[in-house]
Amino acid sequence: MTPFVLVDAARVRENVTRMASVGTPARPHVKTHKIPKIARMQLDAGAVGLTVATVGEAEVFDFAGDLFIAYPLWPIPELAQRLGALSSRVRVGVDSREAVHAWQRVGLPDNVEFMIELDSGHHRSGSIDPVPVAEAAGDRLRGLFTFPGHSYAPGAQVSAAADEARVLAAARDAIGRDLLLSGGSTPSARESTGVDEIRPGVYVFNDAQQLELGTCSEEDIALVVRATVVSRRDDLGHVILDSGSKILGSDRPAWATGFARIRGHADARVTALSEHHATVTFPGQLPELGEQLDVIPNHVCPVLNLVDEVQLVDGGTWRVAARGRNS
Repeated sequence: MTPFVLVDAARVRENVTRMASVGTPARPHVKTHKIPKIARMQLDAGAVGLTVATVGEAEVFDFAGDLFIAYPLWPIPELAQRLGALSSRVRVGVDSREAVHAWQRVGLPDNVEFMIELDSGHHRSGSIDPVPVAEAAGDRLRGLFTFPGHSYAPGAQVSAAADEARVLAAARDAIGRDLLLSGGSTPSARESTGVDEIRPGVYVFNDAQQLELGTCSEEDIALVVRATVVSRRDDLGHVILDSGSKILGSDRPAWATGFARIRGHADARVTALSEHHATVTFPGQLPELGEQLDVIPNHVCPVLNLVDEVQLVDGGTWRVAARGRNS
């Protein structure tokens, strides 16, 4: 029954292999897929460790042995206890002296080190004055990182990677220590220079945003949502699919031309989403009622947090083991 998430495992492997050949060691962000089988595939391809977003994800992927929680966690005793129970070496993000001191008050576990987050242009979290943070962190400081999220805009990949390199190098020089530099996003990963590792995530599946940015082709799309045409309006030039925001997510950046795309129909767009309805405009002949279509989500990461398992093109399923591990 539709809708369901469909994954092409062979394409996933191709995408993993291609990113592994970029040249800079990868520490892929597994919040995208949340699936241990894919994480093991990435490690087998040479990943130096894994990036996660939450402590819950770290617990699921503890088998990696080397984890980076690329998020400015605010410490509480329970959180510190959970990190200390992991078998992996763990790095956590901080962007203020206050956060470092809070970690010191609750007791930083022996297996945990700091990474200072820098703002390289995305203007979300991240320090613009890392020297006091580094002084507070002392010998528990492992490195510096940034997320060049402003690479998610048409034509911005090269400039975002340049911003990343400049900000990381300047911070390392200001601190005056030999620190690991971590950067990279899926759009900018191939442009990253001067970093010790890159942290792309979306690349394993790719999505409609990457298509629109030109960082992948439709042949590189490894995940779709299979949906059924349940209503047809010839007078309006659109059909309704049974795949709404509860399986596609609802992300749509200002530059995107729709909420999703349709595989094999380059000019079709999902122009509106309700919880269980997707409105798809077609410039030509409309699909028939009951016809099944493959929807390419705008942003693939939220999709995996909406399903318990994914079906595979070649048969079988993969469990989304870290679904719901949001804290």
